[in-house]
Amino acid sequence: MAMGDSTVVSDQQPPGPSQTTPSRGPYIAVITNRNTNLVIRGFMLFSIGVFLALVLNLLQVQRNVTLFPPDVISSIFSSAWWVPPCCGTASAMIGLLYPCIDSRLGEPHKFKREWSSVMRCVAVFVGINHASAKVDFANNVQLSLTLAALSIGLWWTFDRSRSGFGLGVVIALLATLSTQLLVYNGVFQYTSPDFLYIRSWLPCIFFAGVITMGNIGRQLALYECKRMSGKTHQD
Repeated sequence: MAMGDSTVVSDQQPPGPSQTTPSRGPYIAVITNRNTNLVIRGFMLFSIGVFLALVLNLLQVQRNVTLFPPDVISSIFSSAWWVPPCCGTASAMIGLLYPCIDSRLGEPHKFKREWSSVMRCVAVFVGINHASAKVDFANNVQLSLTLAALSIGLWWTFDRSRSGFGLGVVIALLATLSTQLLVYNGVFQYTSPDFLYIRSWLPCIFFAGVITMGNIGRQLALYECKRMSGKTHQD
């Protein structure tokens, strides 16, 4: 009887601290890690956007496609000081927005999810920018149609998602409108503008850039999910 009582008492003992900690500890740790990883991803996307802006804008300025006032040009990068931070901020927002939209829509992007595909996408995007600055076409219409085909081809090759295409079009239109306002206010100008103060192929460049940064953002988010999933399994 004493043994039975001792058994009942031992069964009714409250769980120790070691048993209550896992129910709260991992949850708090996951939230903290997600916030930290979000900041890290945002910083990485910002840095990539700044680097691409410096390289691609230098190409445009050297070819006299875009003209900045002499007093705002940096002697090192041949660009206005505000261009890289603006491009970096936009890149971070786009790269964080794409995986968020995929999650909201319940349509995880699984097409060509590896870093080699992302690097090829970046290379094609740089090539499209290079073509807009250095390849000579008979007229601006031919150039614009060619760049539009290349940009849509980039989406089809490396994305193929409806959300990616829709976001690319919307953000490209907003970026084009913002550029028109900057040119209209005399912040900078384009040589030989053929479409409301700007070049008609500019939306194609913006669209390709949005798709590229979206792919980078998705890949970074996928890497984070895999790492956190592996960490959860280990716990």
